[in-house]
Amino acid sequence: MAPESAEDLPFPADAVEVARVLGAWGVKGGIRLHPYSSDPQALFSSRRWFVLGPADPAPSGVDVPTGRRPASAALPVYPTVLRVSDARAQGGDVVATVREIQDRDAAQALKGARVFVSRASFPTPQNDEFYWVDLIGLAVVNREGVTLGVVDSLFETGANAVMRVRSQAPESASPGGRERLVPFVAAHVDRVDLAARLILVDWDADF
Repeated sequence: MAPESAEDLPFPADAVEVARVLGAWGVKGGIRLHPYSSDPQALFSSRRWFVLGPADPAPSGVDVPTGRRPASAALPVYPTVLRVSDARAQGGDVVATVREIQDRDAAQALKGARVFVSRASFPTPQNDEFYWVDLIGLAVVNREGVTLGVVDSLFETGANAVMRVRSQAPESASPGGRERLVPFVAAHVDRVDLAARLILVDWDADF
């Protein structure tokens, strides 16, 4: 069997942006990444990381959830795939060696690149655990049957995650619709039904 070539690996249709490259690590071509999750298991679960530049659009036909992007306007040419030899956590970052990068200069040239992983390669979550990317876009309905909106994004407060729920209700004066912040905790979230794309919550529509 012929050895795998990076050119043979298409950008996955279910790609999720999970990290960005901070620059070189060490002197032998290692790279340091900033993961968007405090528990970067998605990075560790895949031996294939896909790469786009800071402002590069996703390939045609691929709709990727966007993450935070660096402000750099530089547009260097990046490898499209990084085949991971080793990756581990170091402090709040991840350090890795990849087959496509062999020296420090090449690793530093990768600074600012956005790193994606196929959603299919994510580890299976435990019961009552959910990846944020799976919650975005789900309808949020309260116990009275009132649709509060859809999950636009999530963020951490330190104590727990919070859903930013946006409604396109006609009464909203905001161009983006009314915004509600609903803590993603058992006290307020009754049920998450990924198949039905629905989150049932104990939350007053007037809040």
